[in-house]
Amino acid sequence: MNKSLGLLFAVTSMAWLTATAISIAYNGWLAALFFVLGMCNIGFGFAVKARVTRKART
Repeated sequence: MNKSLGLLFAVTSMAWLTATAISIAYNGWLAALFFVLGMCNIGFGFAVKARVTRKART
């Protein structure tokens, strides 16, 4: 994975998790939604990294 794509996943994951932390005080369901979106973003980042690494080996 190139640096710009890694930075994109890092920044968007931190944005989702920051939104989770802020929304905890306002609405629990919204915080749960942001948390799930953040975890999906992190998981998708790992999947993209694995795919790019596998493609680079062949």
